[in-house]
Amino acid sequence: MLACSALTGLFLASFLAATVLPMQSEAVLVGLLLTGDYSVAALLAVASCGNVLGAVCNWWLGRCIERYRHCSWFPVSEHRLHQARQWYRRYGRWSLLLSWAPIIGDPLTVAAGVMREPLPVFIAIAGGAKVARYLVLTGATLGWLS
Repeated sequence: MLACSALTGLFLASFLAATVLPMQSEAVLVGLLLTGDYSVAALLAVASCGNVLGAVCNWWLGRCIERYRHCSWFPVSEHRLHQARQWYRRYGRWSLLLSWAPIIGDPLTVAAGVMREPLPVFIAIAGGAKVARYLVLTGATLGWLS
């Protein structure tokens, strides 16, 4: 029962950390890794799934919010949206490799939705970056990188 609670907590922390909410999942993952009470593979899988699904929620939000671009409350002008589209066409897909990074990662995943990045491509790039981040964090925590 305790393991299920810990994994649920890790999933929620990882999911929320990938959304536009200011959360962090790294401390939860490291804490659970350091206890030695849980399967490393299970922790990596749960944290990765939660984080990727949170990013997909951001992508979906981006896909849906653009329909309101002509409303006065929309946070970006038509001109800025056009500039962002041009930038994203040039660099956007590969900028998703930074989707794991604090501060810039979450807006990148929303922008990918606004820019209509295909979901399979989005998951492959952003998901791969997020899983790689957790692998590096796990390796550093458990001394695999030394």
